[in-house]
Amino acid sequence: MAFDIPGFDRDTAGKPRIAKDDSSLFAYGNFIRQTEQLILDLFGRGLLSGTTHTCLGQELCQMAVVRALDDADDVVLSNHRNHGHFLTYSGDPLGLVAEIMGREAGVCRGYGGSQHIALRHFHSNGVQAGMTAIAVGLALERQRRSSRSLVCVMIGDGTLGEGLLYESMNMAAIWKLPVLFVVENNGIAQTTPTATTLGGGDICARSAAFGLKTWRLDDAATDFSANVEQLVDSLRNGAGPGMLVVDTCRLGPHSKGDDLRPAEELDRIQTRDPLSALGRRLPVAERTAIDSRNKALLKEVEAAAMTSPPSRFEVVPEHALRTAAPALPALAQPATAANVRGAINSALRSLLAQSPEVLLLGEDLHEPYGGAFKVTAGLSEAFPGRVISTPISEAGITGAGIGLALAGQRPIVEIMFADFMTLCMDQLYNHAVKFPGMFPDVSVPLVMRTPCGGRRGYGPTHSQSPENLLVSVPGLTVLYGSHRHNVGQLLVDAVMRWPNPTVFLEHKLLYGEAQSPAGYAPLATFPGDLGSELFPTLSQGPTEADIVLVCYGGMLPIVERVARQLSDDEELEVRIIAPALLSPLPRQQLCEALLASPRIAVIEESHHEYGVGAEILALLAESGYGGQVLRIGMPAVPIAAARSLEVAQLPDEQAILARILALF
Repeated sequence: MAFDIPGFDRDTAGKPRIAKDDSSLFAYGNFIRQTEQLILDLFGRGLLSGTTHTCLGQELCQMAVVRALDDADDVVLSNHRNHGHFLTYSGDPLGLVAEIMGREAGVCRGYGGSQHIALRHFHSNGVQAGMTAIAVGLALERQRRSSRSLVCVMIGDGTLGEGLLYESMNMAAIWKLPVLFVVENNGIAQTTPTATTLGGGDICARSAAFGLKTWRLDDAATDFSANVEQLVDSLRNGAGPGMLVVDTCRLGPHSKGDDLRPAEELDRIQTRDPLSALGRRLPVAERTAIDSRNKALLKEVEAAAMTSPPSRFEVVPEHALRTAAPALPALAQPATAANVRGAINSALRSLLAQSPEVLLLGEDLHEPYGGAFKVTAGLSEAFPGRVISTPISEAGITGAGIGLALAGQRPIVEIMFADFMTLCMDQLYNHAVKFPGMFPDVSVPLVMRTPCGGRRGYGPTHSQSPENLLVSVPGLTVLYGSHRHNVGQLLVDAVMRWPNPTVFLEHKLLYGEAQSPAGYAPLATFPGDLGSELFPTLSQGPTEADIVLVCYGGMLPIVERVARQLSDDEELEVRIIAPALLSPLPRQQLCEALLASPRIAVIEESHHEYGVGAEILALLAESGYGGQVLRIGMPAVPIAAARSLEVAQLPDEQAILARILALF
């Protein structure tokens, strides 16, 4: 349902058009304020779903930048205080109010609520600074296709304490991207004055230190909107990146009733209020008519929202994954390669050669280094501009990858060591999987490659296998191939055929192993096991074995040697099952293969408590399995650097063999 909002019009691309005259600016600013007041009233009546943060007092600040973004390809990334941004971008008060009320008429049918909204090129998220690196990726895509559009990311002054903001500003400056960081500087975060949380220096000096063009404007100035429009035009003409600091004031509380500011401070803010000052420049009759018309219009919005039914799932979703794309035979990879490192390098070369939307981002990927484990050797020279060595900013480059994926690219981000994936977790857990999980029209085909595992004496922060952390993220795909898999094909299919955020784990010791099937065959797939047709589970050995050994990734060579000893020395029939897909777990496939086995040992290099093996055995228990089970993994302690200590911690052949023989 569209509403005829005073002062607001749309162009053919749906972008806002708000006239520059005082009457139109006041009319729409007043409309935003009245909408916020309606939201507060609905909250007081118990009609809102979740929490909400209003922008009372900041209407002109929020309107000005979004109004100036008049290209259909411009992007607005907002935060928890997004209502004015969204209303200026969309002109859809019913979509906003119904969303916050959890109604079907909501712009996201109530899934996102007040803080999480997606519409065309508008996205908001409640995590402080969380969208700043995503802005970098979106801007990089626009720069690569020579678009004149801008990416604008809105933050508050409280966000100046977040490290990701500075990673993002640094990348934007290095790559000279069309990004505008807007700081709505109202002097207070939630209840803490910003002056007590900044370590000295002017806010503008922070962005200037990164080489960003920087402006500071007061939204109470009469020429504020005109100045914003002028600076946006300058960025569109190649002056970016930039930061705009807007001195503004918040009339109301952070959320609900947590306003602890003294009365004299609130009186000063009320007197300063730029929207009221703008209204005073209009004839009283006109101002009164605008206010009355907006109130009447919002009564219609409220009535429409109230008649919209509460949001309901037709079918409650059980996962947030999209199905695989059709096969791409032109990108088929050989099943054998000199070694796993070469197979991955060849797959990356093939992807770059045949898919212009593929980009590689990571630290030290360039020649002559070619990455810490030489997996990207030769690629930066063969594909200049598409293999990008980045700053040491794991969270930042993950966010940039998300932004590229949102813009339709196929980014591959390398994290030098899997231990550092913890630095990426907010971007994965709160952003990458949330977009496709919440918004049907949004996909994030991001692949994160990372070497993992020990046995090289690298110590406690360069030797870990973090798959047990990663598989717990809903909506995140976790792949961990072995030298018996066609690793190059796994990577190609993850990039080109699997439209879900994916972590692609690579064990360091497998890089030098020859890639060969060696008699392994894929298990039969089942329709309910999403991804299993692309990322096979391999099996070797008799189906009626005395024991089945389940393992993956870098454990497979060790388990193969254990299986040979069990066969040769103990005359046991041994079957090995090696999945590549750890999440989503191919449940039906594993049940079909394992339920009839008298004994099952799940062997992993990671800390096995709360891990992949625990999930597999829980699955079997729920399916009625009655045989013997065994979990083997590393104790829950840091990995030592000394080889003599490390070898005692990580499960080796003799330790595994002794544990297995105890079952008989």
